[in-house]
Amino acid sequence: MRTSSCGAVMRRAVEKAKIGKKMGIHTLRHSFATHLLEGGTDIRFIQKLLGHSSIKTTTVYTHVSQRKKDQIESPLDRLMREDKSKKE
Repeated sequence: MRTSSCGAVMRRAVEKAKIGKKMGIHTLRHSFATHLLEGGTDIRFIQKLLGHSSIKTTTVYTHVSQRKKDQIESPLDRLMREDKSKKE
C-alpha cells in the first residue's frame, strides 16, 4: 500500500469516527508509542521500535496522560506506607 493510500484511509476513518480533529497517518505512530509507554514498555525499547537514534526524538512521540501521572507513587511514600502497616 502506498503512503498516499494509507493517508486516504486514515482521513476517511477519522471522518467516519467523527473525531473532529485533523489527524494524519503520523498520529498512529504517536498513539502507538504512547500506548506502549503507558502499558509499561521501557522507553528504550520504544526508541528501537520507532527506529530513533536519539531518545530525545522518542520522548517527542510519547504523550503521557494526566491519569498515568497521577498514579505515580514516590518510593519513599511506599516505604512509609509499608512501615506503617507493619506497625499496625
